[in-house]
Amino acid sequence: MACLSEGDFLASTMLNKLRKPLQVLAATVVMTANLLCVVQAQGAETQSKLENDPQGWVDILPPADLKGWYRVPVPPTGQLGREQWHVDAEKKVLICDGDGGHDMLLFDKEIGDAIFHFEFCYTKIEGKQGYNSGAYVRNSKDGAIWHQAQFGDAKDGFLFGQTPGTNDQKKSFNLNQQVTDMRVKPAGEWNTLEVTAVGKVLTLWVNGAVTCQFEGCGRETGYLGLEGEGYRIEFRNLKVKVLR
Repeated sequence: MACLSEGDFLASTMLNKLRKPLQVLAATVVMTANLLCVVQAQGAETQSKLENDPQGWVDILPPADLKGWYRVPVPPTGQLGREQWHVDAEKKVLICDGDGGHDMLLFDKEIGDAIFHFEFCYTKIEGKQGYNSGAYVRNSKDGAIWHQAQFGDAKDGFLFGQTPGTNDQKKSFNLNQQVTDMRVKPAGEWNTLEVTAVGKVLTLWVNGAVTCQFEGCGRETGYLGLEGEGYRIEFRNLKVKVLR
């Protein structure tokens, strides 16, 4: 058995003393890199996923009779108002008149991991304020569980809702504090949004950049859709890309 020289012994001792600080430094570097990736992801200008890869998308604009879609009152225990959703086939837009109460218009197909792409524009009315609408992914069929992308008049652009928690309890979440760049355009201008659902993670992209990300979605599948809440709004280019 070979014996260590005094020099080898000292070198080994110094290496052992340095190993732990080096491991801590390496872990810190990795953590910092991950944080930088998140910061860049939530601010960097990017193309929409539809622009980046136009293959594999399905157009889900409803037909004139809205077949394949259905309305749910908000809250689900409420009553539906007048029929306020209709399609302009010539312009290829879905219109909510905004005078039929608070409701969801949901696509009648349960979807797992997917990207929901859509564009919207509020009808601008002079003197009117408080424009409010949204879009949904991973909802329960009755709308009691909901994950909403909220958008107003040059404001919002965040995710919030109620997702399944532990012991069959609903858990509320609101990511408005994550939004540092108000990317939603004013009423009268078209906006492009995408909501990506992969596993437990929901990511909202608004007009060129990710605005927020929710990492605690309690449903693996659900229903996507749109919200009517008292304001006339048009939607176009309703498309979905199923990822699994």
